[in-house]
Amino acid sequence: MIATSEISPIATLSMQISAVLVWLGLVFLTSNILHRFKQDPELVRKVVHIGTGNVLLIAWWLHFPTWLCVSAGVTFSAIALASHYISVLPMLNDVGRKTYGIFYYALSITILVALLWDRFPEYAVIGVMVMSWGDGMAALIGKRFGKHTFVHMGNKRSLEGSFAMFVTSAIVMVIILVLANGFRFRDLGVVIPVAAIAAILEAFSPGGTDNISVPLSSAFLSYLLESTL
Repeated sequence: MIATSEISPIATLSMQISAVLVWLGLVFLTSNILHRFKQDPELVRKVVHIGTGNVLLIAWWLHFPTWLCVSAGVTFSAIALASHYISVLPMLNDVGRKTYGIFYYALSITILVALLWDRFPEYAVIGVMVMSWGDGMAALIGKRFGKHTFVHMGNKRSLEGSFAMFVTSAIVMVIILVLANGFRFRDLGVVIPVAAIAAILEAFSPGGTDNISVPLSSAFLSYLLESTL
């Protein structure tokens, strides 16, 4: 991780904000290009879904202060809530369903950084990365390869998508825990159950609520299991 303590506070803040703005610019440019070329709307959504989630990884790498993360989370939540009623980001609403999922996603990020960022930022990152990458790959793999489907409360899922969620979540968690603590074989005792629960919640949470149930449960369960091992 980049050590920013030797740089002036203003320069550090400018670097941090610039890095995130550049990344978000690339994410939305990519999604807009895909949207204009009439690519699968689900792919466009997941590019934004995964890309915005990665912002928290950048924030962890660059040691963003808590106040900045919380402020960004609140702003993101407000924009996400507004997008439910007005056309803020129209490419996100092209898949034939309209839920509060984007707002729940932003809200979960805000809650995690508010509660964990000061002392345990790696668990906030785990929660968001499991949701962004795990859910993103579950949707893409499930839509492309899902043959064994089931419906729960109006949500169609597939076993292939749920398995992709489990595998992706496990990989993401291993990477983050290695970055935070180095390789520890015992961390598999955290990774496997948390990834399994995340896959179950993604499959059965109704109406976009997986965007809050998955990140919160993944973050706090990871912390609890790590504390007991």
